[in-house]
Amino acid sequence: MATSDDLDLDFGTLDLRSVEPGEFARIVRNTPARRTAEVMAGPHRRRVLDELFRRMETLFKPAEAGDRTALVRWRITGAGNTLDTYETYIADGRCVVTPHGTDRPARLTLTMAAPELLRLASGNASGPALFLTRKLRMQGDLRLAGGLLSYFDIPRV
Repeated sequence: MATSDDLDLDFGTLDLRSVEPGEFARIVRNTPARRTAEVMAGPHRRRVLDELFRRMETLFKPAEAGDRTALVRWRITGAGNTLDTYETYIADGRCVVTPHGTDRPARLTLTMAAPELLRLASGNASGPALFLTRKLRMQGDLRLAGGLLSYFDIPRV
């Protein structure tokens, strides 16, 4: 398997499903912000986002969420008014991802640019830091937002 020194955010050739979460976190950490922004504005954006949200289902930690029920809407912005919406529904010890927005009421809506989402989901940025620098906008249950990342097995790099 390739190491993070051998990999770049070249999603034209990188099989995202074969990259372990810790390795992906190292790739994101070692890739300059400008390059991450370029990749997330390019043709592989949706494939990267789809894989990131697919992993949320598998990295979900039911014990951390307890008996909580919540619909979280993720609004991922990009260049040229690009907007991708995903929803994560947490209930009954599971996290189910919908790869588009619905008309269901969200308990929490998070809005951020794609590079910030990559950093957040890979453990390379903190939600409070992104919020304080206005790179993350939240609407709804802020208590849920404060504990949301603990519901997932996010790598520590």
